[in-house]
Amino acid sequence: MTLARRIIPCLDTDGARVVKGVNFVSLRDAGDPATLAARYNAEGADELVVLDIAASRDRRPTFLETIRRVAAQLAIPLSAGGGIRSVDDARAVIRAGADKITVNTAAVERPALITELSKEFGAQAVVLAIDAKLNSRSTATLGCAAVGDSARISPSEANRQTPHWDVRVRGGRDSAHLDAQAWAQLAVELGAGEILLTSMDRDGTQSGFDIALTNAISNSVSIPVIASGGAQSPQHFAEVFTAGAADAALAASIFHDDTQSIRALKQFLASQNIEVRLPC
Repeated sequence: MTLARRIIPCLDTDGARVVKGVNFVSLRDAGDPATLAARYNAEGADELVVLDIAASRDRRPTFLETIRRVAAQLAIPLSAGGGIRSVDDARAVIRAGADKITVNTAAVERPALITELSKEFGAQAVVLAIDAKLNSRSTATLGCAAVGDSARISPSEANRQTPHWDVRVRGGRDSAHLDAQAWAQLAVELGAGEILLTSMDRDGTQSGFDIALTNAISNSVSIPVIASGGAQSPQHFAEVFTAGAADAALAASIFHDDTQSIRALKQFLASQNIEVRLPC
């Protein structure tokens, strides 16, 4: 894991445009992906993530063109995903200019995909995206998934005094019937090199990162965890890096809307003795 904490803007795309919503719904147009990428590159972002939230076959050519346009603006690493279901899909995304690929639903449905991607491109290029939602009863079954061969996760009794988070798939619409912490641990065994952890409960709310969720996942895996969902203030980032133990923090709305500059955010974090790479 790196000592310096990373700040990562995220571009959720629906076709050729960036969109943003609240709790994964009520999407609004947020701008042109290449224009935003150029801005974040200049402002000192450490990496950039581009996700195709439509993730349908008819949008694949559009998404690959978006990756090409974005990559042309960057001198920083680019992660891209959405609808990647095979090594061939991932290869197309990397050839379009991405340095890393992210997988979510397809990996839940067929966990062996993580291993295949890791063997082909290296673990450092495989980011498992986990969309997590607090279980309404603060418990979750750590047992078998209803899909694919995720049944490798062994049954275990949940501690009812401890919060648990369900893994959600298909853009957050469906439950995978998996415990987020158990799934993250299995993903490490399968070859994932990083986890992009999004709190569905906090997504777009600007109420702060889910510290309990981030801390639980960060302290249960040996790979870097990117916290996502709920960022608004510099203090939120400081909290997720300290109390949440995150290696990186991702945000969208506050950067897209110019509510928070990356340069000022990093200066604040440095003033709090949190190591970051300050832009020139």
